[in-house]
Amino acid sequence: MIVGTVTGSFWATKKCESLRGQIFLEVSFGDHRAVAADLVGAGIGDRVLVTMGSGARAEDPHLPCDAAIVAILDEEGFRDRK
Repeated sequence: MIVGTVTGSFWATKKCESLRGQIFLEVSFGDHRAVAADLVGAGIGDRVLVTMGSGARAEDPHLPCDAAIVAILDEEGFRDRK
């Protein structure tokens, strides 16, 4: 999984039937960008968790995508594990 920031959105009037109603957002991470299916209602500026590959289809195995936003992050941090 990848942590990124939502930097834009896309609109497609014509798309395959299995993508009807699906929202697509641009996610930036480092020097890279990806278009991801938004499964959680993220918005521009949100820090998000993106899963790629077959994990992107875990919510809906018929969704033809290889990147999906699966969480909006409230905070980031590390804890000592003793």
